[in-house]
Amino acid sequence: MNNLELSKQDLAAFHKMIGQNVKRIRNEKGVSQLHLANIIGHDSVAHIAKAELNKYGKRFNLEHLYKISLALDVSIKDFFDGENELKTDNPS
Repeated sequence: MNNLELSKQDLAAFHKMIGQNVKRIRNEKGVSQLHLANIIGHDSVAHIAKAELNKYGKRFNLEHLYKISLALDVSIKDFFDGENELKTDNPS
């Protein structure tokens, strides 16, 4: 198996896609950023807001995504919708 190399742009696009999916699903479920932040143990919306937009290097980790999936009653895989469109020409 070859060494898989991803550019910073590839990783940023991946994290942005996840954030957009979290935001879309959260909005579809009618859940505010504050309510979601409180459910997953944050006191403010700052991390949620920044991670949804992939701003200032903030992103969701696996624990966040797992808690959010439970809070929104969706499969964690739903946050990865669109991942196939991000695939590059890197060998797998």
